[in-house]
Amino acid sequence: MGPIRGLKRKKKSTEKEVDQNVLVGTAALVSQPQPLDWWDGFSRRISGPLSESKDSKKFESVFKISRKTFDYICSLVKEDMTARQSSFAFSNGKHLSLNDMVAVALRRLSSGESLSNIGDSFGLNQSTVSQITWRFVEAMEERALHHLQWPTTEAEMENLKSKFEKIRGLHNCCGAIDITHIVMNIPAVDPSNNVWLDREKSYSMILQAIVDPEMRFRDIITGWPGSLNDALVLQNSGFFKLAEEGKRLNGKKLQLSEGTELQEYIVGDTGFPLLPWLLTPYQGKGLSDNQAEFNKRHSATRMVAQMALARLKEVWRIIHGVMWMPDKNRLPRIVLVCCLLHNIIIDMEDELVDEMPLSYNHDSGYHQQVCESVDNTASIMREKLSLYLSGKLPP
Repeated sequence: MGPIRGLKRKKKSTEKEVDQNVLVGTAALVSQPQPLDWWDGFSRRISGPLSESKDSKKFESVFKISRKTFDYICSLVKEDMTARQSSFAFSNGKHLSLNDMVAVALRRLSSGESLSNIGDSFGLNQSTVSQITWRFVEAMEERALHHLQWPTTEAEMENLKSKFEKIRGLHNCCGAIDITHIVMNIPAVDPSNNVWLDREKSYSMILQAIVDPEMRFRDIITGWPGSLNDALVLQNSGFFKLAEEGKRLNGKKLQLSEGTELQEYIVGDTGFPLLPWLLTPYQGKGLSDNQAEFNKRHSATRMVAQMALARLKEVWRIIHGVMWMPDKNRLPRIVLVCCLLHNIIIDMEDELVDEMPLSYNHDSGYHQQVCESVDNTASIMREKLSLYLSGKLPP
């Protein structure tokens, strides 16, 4: 994962495994009254516009995740969320439980509603909603980072490459890279804010993500101003440095023909430079048949990155639309946690994923950037791969 601005370095903590096989005596279940489910009580406290929805009592409609995934997230952050005594309480004076706090934070991140709206819906003041959300963000940074990592074994990487190849036949592909903008509303009168002004005349912060075939984030970098172009953000990422030093995308090569090997690589659009480990599409008119065919395969393969970023913004709407006067040091950490939650939904095989509509538009109104930087070795390799895919490369 790339560097996250504002992310505090913390000591690694030992993850605790929760034993799921708890045996309960049948006699005890019969003789003792069952406690009220947490959601039954919590849903009754929902008020305001949220309570007027016909689906207001359905857990999934409020939090965008299944109850199974919610319980897992609670288990992740339990130690950190409950380590400090808190005075968080509802308007009726009842103190918030772990589930209550996680519910408030998830609703804030998934709805994108204001602190006051969340507070009104759940019977809390704005300050409490803000503090709970930030405590949750800190806990997720500490406990959930293992859900966002580059493949660590050859078997895992081979499985990933196999799934990419099944999309449209691109061999030895290890990821798809794309960039999206988190739009912010900040004072234009402050000259220091001009660095955040992007090409579309919006103030924004950039998120660069490398995605696997299942739309899981494998590497991200965020915190850079929207005024930077895609190529410059890439060049300032940890992933770029690792790849250039041969420490990333350095696995098994594929023999295309006698004397021609294809190294591991990722795919990206024309906003990125053409590199031996980053293949971009052919540009211009008058493309040969094999070049046009390569572009079709390339486009279909990198689409997983577009869909992942679109879904990220659709589900975690705090980073969708316009962020009002954000804390520019805290925003990258919020983006990181939204990416972690996105991956957790996939890792948990949350059934709600299949019900989510697929979209490819994560940067509405932004025009495609074009990078003219071309590595000669990469250009030769791309041409040989395009010939190989068309069956025209000599053996």
